[in-house]
Amino acid sequence: MNEKIFSSKKISCIVNPQAANKKWQRRKSLKKYLQKNLACDLIDFHKSKQLTIELAKKLCLDNDIIVAAGGDGTIADVIQGMIEARKGKKVLLGILPLGSGNAFRKSLNIPKNMKKALNLIREGKSREVDLIMIEGKAAGFASIGATAKVTQEKLHHKVHGFFGHLLAGRTLFTLPRKESEIELIDGLDDRGEHFEKKILRLKLFDCVIGKTNYFGYSWKIAPKAKIDDSFLDVTFFETTGIKYLLFFPLIYFGIYQKTQKHFKARKMIIRGENLPVQYNGEFLAERNEVQIKVLPQALKIISPQIGKSKRTPNFS
Repeated sequence: MNEKIFSSKKISCIVNPQAANKKWQRRKSLKKYLQKNLACDLIDFHKSKQLTIELAKKLCLDNDIIVAAGGDGTIADVIQGMIEARKGKKVLLGILPLGSGNAFRKSLNIPKNMKKALNLIREGKSREVDLIMIEGKAAGFASIGATAKVTQEKLHHKVHGFFGHLLAGRTLFTLPRKESEIELIDGLDDRGEHFEKKILRLKLFDCVIGKTNYFGYSWKIAPKAKIDDSFLDVTFFETTGIKYLLFFPLIYFGIYQKTQKHFKARKMIIRGENLPVQYNGEFLAERNEVQIKVLPQALKIISPQIGKSKRTPNFS
């Protein structure tokens, strides 16, 4: 996008001033640099999740670009607003990483350096990416089982961030596997063979559904996920809690996942008893049935122009 075209775009930037231990407030030069180099309506906004979503929906009505400046939570709320406003393909999303985790940024190869990320936005090169729709929530990552249970447990602790997750992780020692029925629709197995429907009955410890590769703190939770291949990336962990913790270093770097059952699918339904569910690192609820589907090319996002995933034929 050349400078003349870029300058004609209407841009709003939603900033979470509390992200990464108030990084925005501590580094006042960031605000000056942003105001100087990005002609936008700058909105400092740290309110409830729903209010952030509503703000993003409203801004979609008369902006060409919405920039989310914050961590994964801020980005997720802005995306939810854009999807609810049905503007995911019409309004560009830009990202300025202010959070401590920034998993969404890392999965899209967006620079961590704020100045480089801002220069990327000014270039205005976009790509269409897929999202996950899980129980009405748009996500880049979701899980059902152990990791969702840890997220739920973290809500009861006063310690936040990375150490909060470590404390909550103690629950994994005693967490049982759960009998689950999984229905996968219009998918591929690990050999690349297509199926219309596959029914699995597993004793699940965890189920990870990804479009992005990373979870918080650079955890490579879904190493085989492709953000633009029009499939859910699904990995089933049938291990025990003790074994999961024992092999966690390999899980963190996305190595152990290669030994687990893995599929691609357009849609999946999982049934069980009191299944903990999380999306984008936030606890959703405990459900007896969860429906998840892919939203192909649902969002236009400003990111580096890397090669697109090889799209598979539309079998449906």
